[in-house]
Amino acid sequence: MRSREIEEYKSGLSLSKRQKEILIGLILGDGHLEKLYTPRVGRLKVEQSYKHKDYVDWLYKEFRSWVRTKPKIKKKKVWNKNYLNYGFLTYGHHLLGEFQKRFYRKRKKIIPNDLEKDITCLGLAIWFMDDGSIKSKRHKGFFLNVQDFKKRDVKRLQKMLENKFGITSSTRKDEKGEQIYLGGKSGEKFIALIRPYIISSMKYKIPRALRLTKLPKR
Repeated sequence: MRSREIEEYKSGLSLSKRQKEILIGLILGDGHLEKLYTPRVGRLKVEQSYKHKDYVDWLYKEFRSWVRTKPKIKKKKVWNKNYLNYGFLTYGHHLLGEFQKRFYRKRKKIIPNDLEKDITCLGLAIWFMDDGSIKSKRHKGFFLNVQDFKKRDVKRLQKMLENKFGITSSTRKDEKGEQIYLGGKSGEKFIALIRPYIISSMKYKIPRALRLTKLPKR
């Protein structure tokens, strides 16, 4: 499409409720909102290891109307090792700019005080698929990797989990920063809430002991 046609097309774009929920989960995880040529315009960047191709393709389908070209392979070299990543970029748009303004300060992610009203089980599932990791094959516990967030924002995430979903958590430090740890009944409840939204290729992130766990009774 020509530039004029693209701008006309973009003017008709809108974010559905589902897309907004997924977008929030991506921001909590590995998704990135880039600020473009004006402060009002943002663009979503999704990039994962190529081994997560199915997940990226699923996200691409969710945002298909927002993306001009299909996901692409990107070669990266880190410490003399070659890696394959896979991802896509959306159009730049003022609606994404609004999310960028809300969730970023000086190009760094933050957690707004009112996240609680917008986060959903679908958003939690996206966050988990992006940044969840098991403690070990023997344990029920697992981590949400939040090393990119400052300590006060990690506390806001913990408060959101407790206030809205009744899920308590603890933290631990690793070499990159802090992680949120969910174990016991809280881990069971979290997995039960997000399980309907976890795609097949990402179910390996769920601790084996929790894969058949039902939502605990209140």
